[in-house]
Amino acid sequence: MPFAVYVLGLAVFAQGTSEFMLSGLVSAIAADLDVSLSAAGLLTSAFAVGMVLGAPLMALFSRTWPRRRALLLFLAVFIAVHIVGALTPGYGVLLAARFVGALANAGFWAVALAAAVSMVPDGLRGRATAVVVGGVTIACVVGVPAGAVLGERWGWRAAFWAVAVVSLPALWAITRSVPGGVPGDRGRDRDRGRGGGTAPVADARGTASAGQGPETAPAPARTPAPIPVRDELRLLLTAPHLLPTLLTMALVQGATFCAFSYLEPLLTRTTGLTITWVPLALALFGAGAFLGVGAAGRYAERRPTAFIAYGMAALALGWSTLALTAGRPLAALALIPLLGMLAFGTGTALITRVLGLAGRSSTLAGAFGTSAFNLGAAVGPWAGGLALEAGGGYRSPVWVSAALMALALLTEGARRLRRVRSRERASGSTAG
Repeated sequence: MPFAVYVLGLAVFAQGTSEFMLSGLVSAIAADLDVSLSAAGLLTSAFAVGMVLGAPLMALFSRTWPRRRALLLFLAVFIAVHIVGALTPGYGVLLAARFVGALANAGFWAVALAAAVSMVPDGLRGRATAVVVGGVTIACVVGVPAGAVLGERWGWRAAFWAVAVVSLPALWAITRSVPGGVPGDRGRDRDRGRGGGTAPVADARGTASAGQGPETAPAPARTPAPIPVRDELRLLLTAPHLLPTLLTMALVQGATFCAFSYLEPLLTRTTGLTITWVPLALALFGAGAFLGVGAAGRYAERRPTAFIAYGMAALALGWSTLALTAGRPLAALALIPLLGMLAFGTGTALITRVLGLAGRSSTLAGAFGTSAFNLGAAVGPWAGGLALEAGGGYRSPVWVSAALMALALLTEGARRLRRVRSRERASGSTAG
């Protein structure tokens, strides 16, 4: 696996920490900026909305740029807004900084996913996607708890400074390791991504710039012209099974974040655990997510359809089982890492499928996948909150997660049925 892919995972780790760390900082932010808890909670919503809107917009904005330049710009903006957020005395500036930071994060995600799969052979696309997505799971295990500790000891601003500082090594490493080619030049990206340097290019006389003789000098690489935006969008919107896969991904992530967002009240008020058990439970979920991403990287490429189908069915059963057994501490603590593994393993396999269906529109496909992921992250907690407000009890968000997984299974089943029918029609027309 090229070193550049791991660099992208490091940057995603810092950005994932920023996305989720406010769950442990809202009270401190509300007190320091003299706003309500609900207003402080809007800082998380602003980030989610920025991610949903920003992924396709930023991908369109940077679609013809060299990927290294786009990644450096997005990451530099991300670092800058966190410095602004750490220094600002006002809530409005912090809210705007969160939204702009999400736009930069969304653009980085879209380009990073496309860049990662372009630097590896087709058989390693799932593993490259897993490395990038694995940055988020490590953020859940390490970054978010660390941000909470920093906020408790030195104030919430320290967590913002930490995210900016952790991002700096990734900024330098991207400069050194990520290929500078434009989207679509997959072969050269693979060659350069392994070594982090620039491949020798022949000059006008046919002599290689790296000292090769004319007999071994490679021909100048020809970069394919970028697809016009209208054509690229048409390719995406008409790609077989892409839109149903995006819908399935949003439902799976909605189920994940619906239950995850309300795990603390479930454990403390239904399971009967003390508040000191909550960080451990969150770490268990993150550890399971890390294992799930690794499993998807290794095994999803072999039988992707079966991997996704079994994972979704297991998630529907798992969330239902957690809702039924939430009153038993051992059962709840055993299910949490298993559900984290299933959720992120299935989600990673779905992202890999999206990138594979997109073909040459990989950057926009990565953007759409990012939007679907964050749409689920925004809608899932909202749906769980509605269930709580309706008096459904602390188990109700978990039941909502099970219901969302049932819908995801229906959409996946409908996609597979349409695929079978299209194959039958194609074989029938060929026979005729």
